[in-house]
Amino acid sequence: MPNYWLMKSEPDAFSIDDLKRLKHSPWDGVRNYQARNFMKEMKEGDLVFFYHSSCTPAGIVGTAKVCKSAYPDHTSWDKNSAYYDAKSTPDSPRWFMVDVEFIEKWPSILTLAELKQNPELTEMLLTKKGSRLSVMPITQSEWEYISTILKK
Repeated sequence: MPNYWLMKSEPDAFSIDDLKRLKHSPWDGVRNYQARNFMKEMKEGDLVFFYHSSCTPAGIVGTAKVCKSAYPDHTSWDKNSAYYDAKSTPDSPRWFMVDVEFIEKWPSILTLAELKQNPELTEMLLTKKGSRLSVMPITQSEWEYISTILKK
């Protein structure tokens, strides 16, 4: 059985349309330790809600799946990268990434406000006050409930 995740991206940096066009892509640049640790747990075949953040409205815009499990994020070694980290080296990587594959773009965005209106999602990390992680786990019941909202 797959695990379930939510991954956030600012649409002007990397959108669901970018992933659709590319078909699959590395998910690099995560520089939060808790998000990194969640990413290191991701396995090939896990399912992902793709979330557009830092935009109006913010929300889930589609689905993807992990097509390559966690491996060192080489952008942390590139001095020309916005994600460079002098403390991360090929011999001792500090940051990791996964590859994701496009599944579906939804016909409309499922906004954060709509998600917060559902009592079934009060324990979801995304809907909790102060949760700003770019990568977070989703329970199977949350995944299934959100999928049913989309079909209404």
